[in-house]
Amino acid sequence: MRLGGVAVVVALVCTAACTTAGKAARGRPAHAGTTVSSTTTTTTAPPRGVVFHGSPNRPLVALTFDTNMTDGMLVELDRGRVKSFVNEQAIAELQQLHVPATIFLAGKWIERYPDVTRRLAGDPLFELASHSYSHRPFKAPCYGLGRALPVDQMAADVEQSEALLRQFTRAPTPYFRFPGGCYDQQAVDAVARSGVVVVQYDVVSGDAFGTSVNAIVDQTLRSTKNGSIIVMHLTGGNTAPLTARALPRIVEGLRGRGLQLVKLSELLAAA
Repeated sequence: MRLGGVAVVVALVCTAACTTAGKAARGRPAHAGTTVSSTTTTTTAPPRGVVFHGSPNRPLVALTFDTNMTDGMLVELDRGRVKSFVNEQAIAELQQLHVPATIFLAGKWIERYPDVTRRLAGDPLFELASHSYSHRPFKAPCYGLGRALPVDQMAADVEQSEALLRQFTRAPTPYFRFPGGCYDQQAVDAVARSGVVVVQYDVVSGDAFGTSVNAIVDQTLRSTKNGSIIVMHLTGGNTAPLTARALPRIVEGLRGRGLQLVKLSELLAAA
């Protein structure tokens, strides 16, 4: 189907990224390594109206990055348990490698790091998108992210996030990604009222709480194909400690295969 002129592919209800997002809320690793389980939450009628990947007919790939921020993470910052939830080294790698990227920002992350958000918004390599305001799940259970938002509050949460983005960029993208990757058709329908395009991914890098650079690189390169949307993380602290080290090899490997790294808007426009 098509949504606002964009080719739409039905996505999984909840990918393995749910696990890592939930562990971020609790502040401990999701698993011992970076291999992502193929276990997913499914329904008899998968949600409609979710972008899963771009066109398989063109050698274009989108690297996308999530930044998470929950109330529990804010407590960790305030108590000095975590110095920062900004992965400055990974951001620097993207800039040094001249990699276009789409960054999904949680609203509470934006509020905590307005200067970083302003810097990202001002870099022509990057485009910004919404990862919700509160980073509460839109479908529960969702791996420790807490109680799901009431359906009648979902659109307002997204709109609050979008309003924050507009304070930093005149041209925020219309893209939205569910916290934890957890959602159902009711959630998709609810956020559609805010005018966003829901975007998931078909490649989970495994960088969240990763313990092996080789595993992150191998998993990403092995899974990526024409039109892939790759999910990684720019959240600092212990949430994605190896992202910066994995990025050069991932970028080199993808470009070596003749794949062009583009922003999500370019990938979807080509579809």
